[in-house]
Amino acid sequence: MSYRRDYIVKKKLAKNEQHKKLTGVCAGIAKYYDVPRLAVRIGAVLALITLPAATGVAYVVATVVLPSSEY
Repeated sequence: MSYRRDYIVKKKLAKNEQHKKLTGVCAGIAKYYDVPRLAVRIGAVLALITLPAATGVAYVVATVVLPSSEY
């Protein structure tokens, strides 16, 4: 079975510097999963309200770990 290279899509999770509000993590996640940026940001705020410590740590780690990339 043979696959042509032009059909293989390599998506990369990265911070979106073009549409960032703070660091671009939510915009990068929205781009990767192809969902609206506003939905991801609302979800992040709701998660921050319900689980502030875990969400805060996850956001800081994502800010440090994810590479910056302009789409």
